[in-house]
Amino acid sequence: MSKQLSEQDLETLSRAALFTGLTIAEIEDLVAFASVRRYKARTVIMEKGDSANAVYIILDGHIRIFAQGDDDKEVTLNELAAGQYFGELALITDEPRCASAATTCDARLLMVPKPQFREFLATTPDAALRMINVLANKVRELTRDVERLALQDVYGRVVSILSERAEEHDGLRVTGPLTQQELGNLVGASREMISRIFRDLKKGGYISLDGKRIVLKRELPARW
Repeated sequence: MSKQLSEQDLETLSRAALFTGLTIAEIEDLVAFASVRRYKARTVIMEKGDSANAVYIILDGHIRIFAQGDDDKEVTLNELAAGQYFGELALITDEPRCASAATTCDARLLMVPKPQFREFLATTPDAALRMINVLANKVRELTRDVERLALQDVYGRVVSILSERAEEHDGLRVTGPLTQQELGNLVGASREMISRIFRDLKKGGYISLDGKRIVLKRELPARW
């Protein structure tokens, strides 16, 4: 086992979807040649077009997967937390990285080199099937996001994201921490546009802000 991994790290890995059903000993064999990397918040881990030499598993922190256009405009493709992984697709296809990844807070990642990861998949068919299932779910999520971008206006996309992320709390529906810039990246809109939508929704008594959390006080109107 890597000396950089704690018992808690191994528990995190054992709960990861990729390693479901594996024993601690099997996980230790996989990560024997892996290394733990620490990153500060807002650090770019990989960029689109980079060559792929490892898969990353999140031990602590959060990662944002994003695409960036020539005008530096960014669109968030996914957000990942402890126990999830990224960078696997390029290892399977031998193609350059197809998206960029950055930390949203301080993070620790387990970096598994390409040879060890491929050997793991070749010798652990169940894990390979689980990865196929995860990739299929990602395709479904991307299809949903493409439909949202193509068929809904900016306001409709904002409502969809807020509705998906809101959870019941003391009789109100409240999102987790979500800045206007982050929301803009998720829906493909400028921060200024999000600010205008929020201003009108607050004026109408539909939402209020609790720090970085958004409180949905009433059902959001169908149109803005």
